[in-house]
Amino acid sequence: MNLASALSLRQKLANGQNVYGTCITSNAPMWPAALRRVGVDFVFLDTEHIPLGRPELATLCQLFRAYGIVPIVRIPSPDPFLACQAIDGGAGGIVAPYLESVEQIRELVGATKYRPLKGEILAKYLSGAEPVPADLQKYLAHYNGDTLCIANIESVPALERLDELLSVAGLDAVFIGPHDLSVSMGLPEQYDHPEFERAVRTIIRTCRQKGLSVGIHFSLEPERQVQWIKEGANIVVHSFDVALFTQRLSHDLSLIRQAVGDEVLSNSVENFIV
Repeated sequence: MNLASALSLRQKLANGQNVYGTCITSNAPMWPAALRRVGVDFVFLDTEHIPLGRPELATLCQLFRAYGIVPIVRIPSPDPFLACQAIDGGAGGIVAPYLESVEQIRELVGATKYRPLKGEILAKYLSGAEPVPADLQKYLAHYNGDTLCIANIESVPALERLDELLSVAGLDAVFIGPHDLSVSMGLPEQYDHPEFERAVRTIIRTCRQKGLSVGIHFSLEPERQVQWIKEGANIVVHSFDVALFTQRLSHDLSLIRQAVGDEVLSNSVENFIV
């Protein structure tokens, strides 16, 4: 089940198909069954901003895998050892935040595609200083065949080095971080600003030219997801559990209050950030 699920997601991405998922911040055991009924391809588990410990993360990864949902984990920092820990716990893909250098992406590739190699030998293989022996290459491809390597592109320096960053062999996909990117550009949360939209288009276009999948995470309007799919994004990371719960409960309680003549509270839901 686990391998088949990951390969199914990888195959869809390789075929250029759209894949759908959401972010889960709660470790409640009912979420995996609920998301399977929705029909998501993957779940985004964010340990950068959400206080999930290693045992909790491993439990969530194994639960989602058991339901045929691929767990994609964002680690707290671009640290290859943290990436390996998440994979050991059951992650089917790794996202590293705020990547701005080729070396950072190369290290992420090493953690996801060359595991369990580390140290000097790994550095030589990653740099191309030495070729990977045929038997070892075959072993690594089998051992890591179901693991996705995903980079967070979310800053002006990353934009300026985009072509170089996305040329690292072994990278599978990019997640665009709209909040951090907009702040880095000096346009905080101005997601309709022409300069922000131009930056997102540049990332999407460059990813697709290099054969990489690409997605963007928004918490509220589905229309934004549709907009960027039409521009070439094929990974839909839509909203997260707390935002969706708050939106729906606010909507339903407003209808109930209005129906019985009670005061309808202001229905303003802030744009959650994860």
